Amino acid sequence: MPTVTIEYIFTFKNQTRETFVINLDDTTLQLTNKTEDKPPWTALTFQQCPHCPLDVAGHPHCPAALHLVDVVHSFESLTSHDELEVEIRTEERIIFQKTTAQRAIGSMMGLILATSGCPHTAFFRPMARFHLPLASEAETIYRASSMYFLAQYFRHQCQEKIDLELEGLKEIYKNIQIVNRTIAERIRAATETDSSINAVIFLDMYAKAMPYVIRDTLEEIRYLFTPYLPRKCGPVAR
Repeated sequence: MPTVTIEYIFTFKNQTRETFVINLDDTTLQLTNKTEDKPPWTALTFQQCPHCPLDVAGHPHCPAALHLVDVVHSFESLTSHDELEVEIRTEERIIFQKTTAQRAIGSMMGLILATSGCPHTAFFRPMARFHLPLASEAETIYRASSMYFLAQYFRHQCQEKIDLELEGLKEIYKNIQIVNRTIAERIRAATETDSSINAVIFLDMYAKAMPYVIRDTLEEIRYLFTPYLPRKCGPVAR
């Protein structure tokens, strides 16, 4: 089975290393990594999202939680503001940065959640395929909006109703807020340290802000698209 492979290599202050190899099916973009460890906090009914469409018969474990088990266990000794070095290897490039544990772990968690099999995070699989580690808020808004508008293009080709006002994207992020909140509660039951919990909270900051700042942020970068815009749109201020 052809796969897309992304590696996260964490180097801690004591120079020890932790490597995560994330394998995605190159067609479905779902994680192909398996875990044998299925602690109680991964059970579907434990802190289950109120809007979860899955049932216990088909999914005894929350797919998002299940894929985070190794992450949570690996960073139990870290606090969220511990500094570390992270190297991310994709097929196209290598990215290296010194940052905090919560930011580095949050970047990897975002990738894992998007490809975990959770129905509410599936909308982000195109972004996962073209993963941009440690993205800023502006980069995330640009990428999420671009992804959503491209999805509307494909929907139009299928004669489906399209949304050019980004209302659907706002709804997607509202649903993600619920997922983040319940995942954070699951992790609280799994560990006493805060690095993984705050990594989810770090992700949730973007999710909470997104529905309110999308339009303003896109307006701020409107000047970049001046060559595409007719003069009747008026001057484009930076």
